[in-house]
Amino acid sequence: MIKIKRVYDLPASEDGFRILVDRLWPRGLSKEKAKVALWLKEIAPSHELRKWYVHDPKKWTEFKNRYFKELDPKKELVDLITEKTEQGTITLLYGSKEEKLNNAVALKEYIETKRRV
Repeated sequence: MIKIKRVYDLPASEDGFRILVDRLWPRGLSKEKAKVALWLKEIAPSHELRKWYVHDPKKWTEFKNRYFKELDPKKELVDLITEKTEQGTITLLYGSKEEKLNNAVALKEYIETKRRV
């Protein structure tokens, strides 16, 4: 099972394996407090894509399309997350204040779509 959670929210036992999927470490948050098991900054959207998107809801669909194209050659990283889900619950962590239209949501959709194929 894949869950999504803002990294600033309190860690919980039901989070399982916690993976930070942002390129930048969350401002003002210590590694001890974040309880991140794995930081996969390489799986985050590129700097250029992140700057272009700026969490504009009108760009969401195009953001996902561009991000999915960036993810396609990162099969090893996607497989790593998929393997972790086979071992138990994982939680993809993000730093954005935007809860519904962020890279963790897009990444979860990408992974779940690829698993169905």
